[in-house]
Amino acid sequence: MALAIETLTLSHFRSHRAAELSVGPGPVAIHGPNGSGKTNVLEAVSLLSPGRGLRRAGPGEIARRPEGVGWRVGAVVGRHGDRHAIDTRAEPGATRTVRVDDKAVPQVALGRIARIVWLVPAMDRLWTEGAEGRRRFLDRIALSFEPTHAEAALAYEKAMRERNRLLKDGADDPAWYAALERQMARSGAAVQDNRLHAVRRLTEAQAGAVTAFPAAGLSLTGDDPPGEEALAAAFRNGRRTDMYAGRTLAGPHRADLAALWAEKGVEARLASTGEQKALLLSLVLANARALAEDLGTPPILLLDEVAAHLDAGRRAALYAEIEALGAQAWMTGTGAELFEALREGATRVAASEDGGASLLRAA
Repeated sequence: MALAIETLTLSHFRSHRAAELSVGPGPVAIHGPNGSGKTNVLEAVSLLSPGRGLRRAGPGEIARRPEGVGWRVGAVVGRHGDRHAIDTRAEPGATRTVRVDDKAVPQVALGRIARIVWLVPAMDRLWTEGAEGRRRFLDRIALSFEPTHAEAALAYEKAMRERNRLLKDGADDPAWYAALERQMARSGAAVQDNRLHAVRRLTEAQAGAVTAFPAAGLSLTGDDPPGEEALAAAFRNGRRTDMYAGRTLAGPHRADLAALWAEKGVEARLASTGEQKALLLSLVLANARALAEDLGTPPILLLDEVAAHLDAGRRAALYAEIEALGAQAWMTGTGAELFEALREGATRVAASEDGGASLLRAA
């Protein structure tokens, strides 16, 4: 059995006062008007993986208002015949907690159960905006391959913040700098390795793939030297320059992801809006193919409002590719007609709004 959510339960989550869905292992199509809570369902699913979910929201931003009584997402997830009950929640003013099979676990444990990748409308500007968004996009892909990637990235950021504080204060403490730089070098090298692995696997998964979507040539750019020792030396040698700037000027936090429409030889940032969307879809599908090869099962896909940007032919091609992968893809759209090309095995859900609360029903 492929990786799939079997049941999803929401309590006081965003616009959903209470909701429960039982779904099949194939595609899940959620349709309804804007404001009916469709994306909120996808966000809930995204929280079954490590991190802050597809909206990058803090625990206090998620609870349904005006109740403010805390929120909960529960799910039964099946994979290769095993089933796990996942419960993640946050009480008012508290941090998010995670339980798997009624045992408290760190978030990283979720990555060992369910690999989840997503594409949301906010990513449409990925190739034309700043490098931070592209690093975040790549880091999410890296996390899908290596569940500990988030821990390495957080460790690097934490040590860098401390180093930046020393730089801004003009502190002269070589021992303290050296200790922080060693931490940055160790975790930064892990971040580099995970990102390079992600780029390599995406490239391999695109090669020879039978797909209606264009291949993207990917490369990592930046001035951070590879490897722990080289990073430690760069931080050490750059202290004086960094002190003038008041921040760390080199390292994995300065990297960027470059993409090229391979067949046309056109940089992604210069492609049309439709072409940029097609490249993003291509990368998400390549991510899914690579994970299926590595783990024996594709990840869960979250595709928010993706159908509205595709013509009928390309929508059908997308659905066919998802079905060929055997992936459970949760998709949203404003109308049921957007999902007509899905096979009969798909789960169809109608979303609506009544009295300020979202409602979900089988369609």
